[in-house]
Amino acid sequence: MTVRAADFPMFAPRWAAFAHRGGAGHPDLIGKENTIAAFRHAVSLGYRYVEIDVHATLDDQLMVFHDDDLNRVTGGRGAIAERTFAEISTLRIGQSETIPTLDEVFEAFPLTRFNIDIKNAGAITALVKAIDRHRAHDRVCVGSFSIERLREFRRLMGRRVPTSVSPIGVVWNAYVPLLPRLLNSPGTALQIPLTQKIGSRQIPVLTPRLLRHAHLAGKVVHIWTIDDPAEMHRLLDMGVDGIVSDRTDLLKQVFTERGIWEE
Repeated sequence: MTVRAADFPMFAPRWAAFAHRGGAGHPDLIGKENTIAAFRHAVSLGYRYVEIDVHATLDDQLMVFHDDDLNRVTGGRGAIAERTFAEISTLRIGQSETIPTLDEVFEAFPLTRFNIDIKNAGAITALVKAIDRHRAHDRVCVGSFSIERLREFRRLMGRRVPTSVSPIGVVWNAYVPLLPRLLNSPGTALQIPLTQKIGSRQIPVLTPRLLRHAHLAGKVVHIWTIDDPAEMHRLLDMGVDGIVSDRTDLLKQVFTERGIWEE
């Protein structure tokens, strides 16, 4: 059975503007990525889509956080997977913001749609339970750089929640005759960078051919992470369905200029 984006309410708007980690590059949010403050800021700008990342703690609490290591944004040591929820709760992002749980985020933003990247294997079961607990099936899309994590999430969740196609799979299959098999995968969204380094070469990932075949297969194509307005315009001219950006101010400006901004 073919899985198509049109089957999921998550992808109802024609174009999607994603606030990457809540808008990590916005001048008012430097150092506050993946926080309630960042998500509230994005929502105040009118964003319907927010991109987030999740890790599970040592005691299976699901935290919204990007890095494997705590140091860059909190000054803490080690990985979330090595720390308990109580230990994580003492840390601060940008010296002021707590690391939120996914439960807190779902409760604080009941109308917002979230693109969720699974960052460690321990987060898979916890994510399934959180989505069920909050009945958030119609407002999430789940992805991961790990094919194994995606497969396990799909096995546990079934077809109630859309997932992305593994970026690694996209990069590989975009250049070999296996593209039709890729596009028949359970993934509904191709969420990819413009280019990818393979060995010593930087090769294009998004191509007109890939975009055309993805649309023929009923899938949407989202490009990350784009902060240059000229590039945003070029991608929308190509026909991509969504753009992920740290600069929520600039992405909103581009969408507004083109008359496709939907609050």
